[in-house]
Amino acid sequence: MDARNRRLGTYVERSAGGERVRAYVPAPLPPDPPLELGRFMNVYERAIASIGRLDGVTTILRSTPLFLYMYVRKEALLSAQIEGTQSSLSDLLLFENHEAPAVGLDDVTEVSNYVAAIDHGVSRLRGGFPLSLRLIRDMHAILLKSGRGAAKQPGEFRRSQSWIGGTRPGNALFVPPPPDRLDECLDALEHFLHTEDPALPPLIRAGMAHVQFETIHPFLDGNGRLGRLLIPLILCEAGVLHEPILYLSLFLKSRRDDYYRLLQEVREAGAWESWMEFFLSGIAQTAEQAAETARKLMALFEEHRQKIAGLGRLASSALRVHELMQASPIVTIKTASDKLGISFPTAGAALENLAKIGIVRELTGRHRGRIYSYSDCLALLDQGTDPLPL
Repeated sequence: MDARNRRLGTYVERSAGGERVRAYVPAPLPPDPPLELGRFMNVYERAIASIGRLDGVTTILRSTPLFLYMYVRKEALLSAQIEGTQSSLSDLLLFENHEAPAVGLDDVTEVSNYVAAIDHGVSRLRGGFPLSLRLIRDMHAILLKSGRGAAKQPGEFRRSQSWIGGTRPGNALFVPPPPDRLDECLDALEHFLHTEDPALPPLIRAGMAHVQFETIHPFLDGNGRLGRLLIPLILCEAGVLHEPILYLSLFLKSRRDDYYRLLQEVREAGAWESWMEFFLSGIAQTAEQAAETARKLMALFEEHRQKIAGLGRLASSALRVHELMQASPIVTIKTASDKLGISFPTAGAALENLAKIGIVRELTGRHRGRIYSYSDCLALLDQGTDPLPL
């Protein structure tokens, strides 16, 4: 076997769906021979610089928790859309306000579960829990706790053969490892996650771990979403990011064909350098976009605070509602009242005052059950979130 082929896994024959299939068992990480770092060092340096700027912007952002709150929701939406969900950001926000979204409940439930899985993973890491198979299973249980995936063994590694693409195992585009080989593949991946090698900085490890996780495909459902979520978790655990604010789903959504092609080229030809160049380009582009969005939001919020100050004695409650809507750009009067601990009439008056000066917009035209949208904020966050065509 030549040197390059040592990067490749092996095929094993198994019976699945009444036919014999060749399932792929990946070689453990890191690749052998090692990555040729010189082939993508320029884009690596751009990615690292972009992450540093993003991290800097979010540490000075006055409303960092609020920005994170919305940014995580955008990521959840985009990640679910890659899997075929048709929700919009407004649908998710309506759902969280106990209002009926414009799409099926399963779609928006899946996005809401993803938000909860992200929150759980980050919280556990900050509490000192390691990024491990146990944490991945816990997050999977939350991801699939309701909606379409609830019957697909939430929180459990699969015990049957799965396949990707095609109508049956025999005509699949890719057949991941059989269940009797999962333990060895996952143990090797967990070991790699905890390996500290100066030649493999966290960003490089994150790019490789993502491919390996997708190739192992350890769950019956939810692999794509969890595999994408691994990236910011690895970077947060390593201290590259202070906040879980780097998500690749918008980039991967726009380059879906290239993404799937490059994953397969790693499996079939050991083409890790091509994958890493693509991955790092996505990291750089994503970080730059997120930093620019943060800067635009800071400017928008400050402009609107100045405008609200012109309300005089009415400004106090309006400012509180405005700050709430930075994190929840769609609210009802009841939501604002409950979250801020103010009376229903005070919340309603504040929202009406914000509407009069053009900062929020009432969506329903009703006298009761009115819903208000912070449209300018949503427009910035909404970029790239149109559902993919069915």
